[in-house]
Amino acid sequence: MQVCRTVAECRDVLAVYRQASETIGLVPTMGFLHEGHMALVSEAKSRADRVVTTIFVNPTQFGEAADLDAYPRDEARDLAMLEAAGVDVVLIPEVADVYPEGDETIVETTRMANMLHGKVRPGHFRGVTTVVARLFNFTQPDIACFGEKDYQQLQVIKRMTRDLAFPIEIVGVPIVREADGLAMSSRNVRLSSEDRVAALILSQSLDAAERVKSSDPETLRETISQTIATEPRATLRGLDIVEAETLNDIQSGYAGPIAIMLSVEFGGVLLLDQRVITL
Repeated sequence: MQVCRTVAECRDVLAVYRQASETIGLVPTMGFLHEGHMALVSEAKSRADRVVTTIFVNPTQFGEAADLDAYPRDEARDLAMLEAAGVDVVLIPEVADVYPEGDETIVETTRMANMLHGKVRPGHFRGVTTVVARLFNFTQPDIACFGEKDYQQLQVIKRMTRDLAFPIEIVGVPIVREADGLAMSSRNVRLSSEDRVAALILSQSLDAAERVKSSDPETLRETISQTIATEPRATLRGLDIVEAETLNDIQSGYAGPIAIMLSVEFGGVLLLDQRVITL
């Protein structure tokens, strides 16, 4: 496994693979890896000859400097996991390499970035699409894998890729969960033991909605809200029930795949979960 600290170094390595007509799969991450990330790597390995992973804690998608500073990091552990998983190249760039001094260009999906979770975190998805567009430019992969847990992010990246005509296949990979149902996330390490147990209410509320499987969004909303309200340590911050691909609102009687996206806070830690249900 080759570890590159600059974009130029990474491009040189990937150029050799391209000269050999090998396809390249990209797995962008912010580090502090878990089995959910390894599922992305596994998917990329199954679809491409070579896999490049990026580790970059992107400052432009954090609203508060404190959140950026608090983001967990463990580079040595990350590299050991990636090497064991058979990754070919890891790019760990400096901020100045990604955002050169005086840079002023952003990439934004003007509708998708400013709806749903984007209303709660203004500028977040603009930061995501801007950095992903740059990572695409740095590595020029054939495919790129993203987790379905950040469902709106996945749809935003798909739309950006389509709109900018990147010749890249975007692959959504299903959520990897702990044995008790909690979606794996780098944020889970920040939960207290009590909040870790309480966080199971996310998957439980989605289970309840799937059992109801009503075509009335208000019935689904009420079912989820009432389930989460049974956990005193949980504070519901966002609940969106939308068409799975477009993220448009659904009306009563809608038939087709819908996405339910949850944002719930536990002791200052915001966790996300989602599920796609076909009505």
